[in-house]
Amino acid sequence: MKSIGDRIKQSRVALGLSQADAAKKLNISTPAFCKIETGQTDLNISRLLQISKIFKVPVVQLIDDKTVATDPSAELAALKKELIEKEEEINKLRKKVIDLYDKLGM
Repeated sequence: MKSIGDRIKQSRVALGLSQADAAKKLNISTPAFCKIETGQTDLNISRLLQISKIFKVPVVQLIDDKTVATDPSAELAALKKELIEKEEEINKLRKKVIDLYDKLGM
């Protein structure tokens, strides 16, 4: 399984950027960028968003190895299915809360 650093490197190489070029675009030193790619430094969300924007890739592609080659329509369908499942779960929980209120006489 690839790490976030590996996926960042893959995205950088796909754009034809050197580590120095990428570091310059991110306003950090080349060694600091190297540490990101090698996993020696943890990324915060703002840095991850910045990398995503500069490399023109979705954040999820940098985070999750499975989404790299995913068809966007298939991903959308999976997200819709998950949303429907979560909504059904919420409705069941709402019913339980209402039943509990009824039992308590509220």
